[in-house]
Amino acid sequence: MLKFPAQCVIALLFVSTSMAQARMQPPDQTGDPGSVQPTATPTVVKKATSSPAKSKPRRKSARQIAVADKPSFGDQQGLQYTQDALELKSNAAFVIDQENAQVLFEKNATVSLPIASITKLMTSLVVLEANQDMDEIIDVTTDDVDTEKGSSSRLKVGSRLKRSDMLHIALMSSENRAASSLGRHYPGGLSACVAAMNAKAAALGMLDTHYVDSTGLNSHNVASAQDLAKLVNAAYTQPLIRQYSTDTRYAVYPGGRPLEYMSSNRLTSSSDWEIGLQKTGYISEAGRCLVMQAMIGGRAVVMVFLDSKGKYSRFADAGRIRNWLSTFRAPVTTMASQ
Repeated sequence: MLKFPAQCVIALLFVSTSMAQARMQPPDQTGDPGSVQPTATPTVVKKATSSPAKSKPRRKSARQIAVADKPSFGDQQGLQYTQDALELKSNAAFVIDQENAQVLFEKNATVSLPIASITKLMTSLVVLEANQDMDEIIDVTTDDVDTEKGSSSRLKVGSRLKRSDMLHIALMSSENRAASSLGRHYPGGLSACVAAMNAKAAALGMLDTHYVDSTGLNSHNVASAQDLAKLVNAAYTQPLIRQYSTDTRYAVYPGGRPLEYMSSNRLTSSSDWEIGLQKTGYISEAGRCLVMQAMIGGRAVVMVFLDSKGKYSRFADAGRIRNWLSTFRAPVTTMASQ
């Protein structure tokens, strides 16, 4: 009669001990790290007397691996080892006085690199020079969906906007489908648009430049920092490019609810800056890119920064150049380029 209750007691003790040990085990590190909720106080687990099982390493997503393991084209060429007096975070930079073309600062300025969405400046320039109707309604189709990088867009397939609206959000907010639509609706289609972009680059003396699409998503859109200063000067002659690229926000009505876009350049909303034209760009092969025309100490300056590291480093580099030029108003010594 006493044997059965004793077995029950032993079983209950075994279950209780197993549950306590289970609570002491760390969460599974092989799953989605975002699904593990940290506790307020960490659990201390005593080392087992027997050989413990090796913990599995946290599994990286494909995107994390691509970001961590894929250096930019500039890094592949060793440009990150170039030293400069201002300790810029950009692998390439070029700064000139817009009025007299005096070179104020240069760093790897003649190296041809991927330029990402800086491409959209040239797209906008050739569209405007083609004298197309800015009020014409153009659409977004499946041809405008990014199959190169798989990036998202707020413009759904079927969206319809005036050409001027597409131009506006392509310049201000770097909207890829808008830039793709502009290229497709160029006279003769996208191939004719790209041909016009390359022809314009040649006419401007941009010898280190080549375009293959109208968005900049393809890493074969390349240029040197020195070339892009020429593009900024040419684009600056177009009032719409100056206006659209420097707006801080803009709403469009593609059908259904309106979409409000913000500038991709945080400096456009800063009272410390007087910016006449700007464009940002980013793909992993290009790093963070920025071109600007700005007034600094009463002098119009064109600045180009390519392959910068860190989300805000290109803007910080612009600040370093501005502070430097504000301090040294006399002609300055340029940095050596590779």
